[in-house]
Amino acid sequence: MATPAPLIEVSGSPQERGEQYGEAARDRVRLGIAHYQQQLAGSDLAVADIHGLVGGFLPTIQRFDADYVPEMQGIARGAGVAFEDVVLLNARTEILKLGSRRRAAAAAADMECTGLVVTGEATADGRLIHAQNWDWKVDCAETAVVLKIRRADGPDILTFTEAGGLARSGFNAAGIAITANYLQSDRDYSQTGVPLALIRRKALQQDNLAMAMHAVYATPKSASNNMIISHPAGIVIDFECAPDETFQVFPDDGILAHANHWQSPVALSKLKDTGVATTPDSLYRDLRVRQLITPHRGRVTSDHVKAALLDTFQSPRSVCRPPFPSLSGMVTATVAMVVMTPSLGRMEVAMLPAADRTFTAYRLDMEEAAFEGTRDGRVLRAAE
Repeated sequence: MATPAPLIEVSGSPQERGEQYGEAARDRVRLGIAHYQQQLAGSDLAVADIHGLVGGFLPTIQRFDADYVPEMQGIARGAGVAFEDVVLLNARTEILKLGSRRRAAAAAADMECTGLVVTGEATADGRLIHAQNWDWKVDCAETAVVLKIRRADGPDILTFTEAGGLARSGFNAAGIAITANYLQSDRDYSQTGVPLALIRRKALQQDNLAMAMHAVYATPKSASNNMIISHPAGIVIDFECAPDETFQVFPDDGILAHANHWQSPVALSKLKDTGVATTPDSLYRDLRVRQLITPHRGRVTSDHVKAALLDTFQSPRSVCRPPFPSLSGMVTATVAMVVMTPSLGRMEVAMLPAADRTFTAYRLDMEEAAFEGTRDGRVLRAAE
């Protein structure tokens, strides 16, 4: 049985939250740092070299949100690690690539995820479900946490992330949810942008949906990425992000599925998808998810969502991936399945679901104004 991700709750100033987080997740933070330092050592990078790469992102991070530096400094103090190593955890996609283009190009093929959103018009109870399989290094099953952030200056946040990370997948008390999955294009690493994990955190800090979308749409990035934002009222937009331009994909009859290839015709007319060659299974993973969900349209439940994301067609290169050595030689898997019903303040997580389908439930108190769902144009409240 896989170990459930521990729940860590923090509050106070950015520094205080960071220290609480670092202390509570000390062992997992240190283990995550060791994983990535070892991976980068394969590219002949010493710790000093890694810290040098990290330093290149600090001015950009400081301009993006001045609170993130003291929060990461607090994590470092609480966990007893170097500040630069905490930044590494929050910029690991970018650092792995920049550390060695040859090494990380292969590693990028392992960053495979499948996202799924079903809006209220397609679910049984009218409540939106936002879910994802996170595919990455199997070792990360032992570094994952669920972080609950109590905030005085905005909505509270519940996020599934790697220990030491400020956010990954999650939702906030205003009902705004986000997931993300890897994309590649010929524009990647032409500029220094904001690390992707921090963009997701910025979106989750917003109490207004437009501002969450602005954080994803308008923030310059170093690498391509796909980010799906949803709101319980039935709003879902998939943002396919190049470093310098963003494209949109919308649900079809209340169902949106996205893997690791570009879908927007506009995007495909303007850039080259450089990821399909190394992630060819992406081409059928989102098709499989749609095929499994569509027959249940109008009565989809979280069980249907889980079943679709547990699909084993063409295993091990399937929607739900067992541990196996991938093209880079790294052992990867579906590290976690995250299924969220934001209107109910509910997140369910199964660690290594190909082997263990046990879900652990986590809760967040929702704001009074957060819609609980829609049905036939009506807004559903808790009593319904």
